[in-house]
Amino acid sequence: MASYKDPSFEERTALARQAREKALAKLAAKAPLDPAVVAERQAAQQAREKAQAEKSAAKKAAMLQAKADKQAAAEAAAEAAKAPVVSEEELKAARDAKYAARKKRKG
Repeated sequence: MASYKDPSFEERTALARQAREKALAKLAAKAPLDPAVVAERQAAQQAREKAQAEKSAAKKAAMLQAKADKQAAAEAAAEAAKAPVVSEEELKAARDAKYAARKKRKG
């Protein structure tokens, strides 16, 4: 249901024009930025970016080092897990010694 005070098209365009003019006037009245302030802000931004890049690089290096350490530990564990290779002759000698000891005990 339309209200009894519907603004006409001309009224709406006039309000829009006034709002646009007001915004432009506010922008024009704004003081220009001081070059020293701009330079200071840029220097601060560059310092922040540099610190962030260094922190990121350090974190990445630590992560790579941890990964390398973990891989080295896994390889060392795999090497330790490998049973020493015993030849057939050594196995036969151990078996014969065991049988001889049993035979001696029984007597």
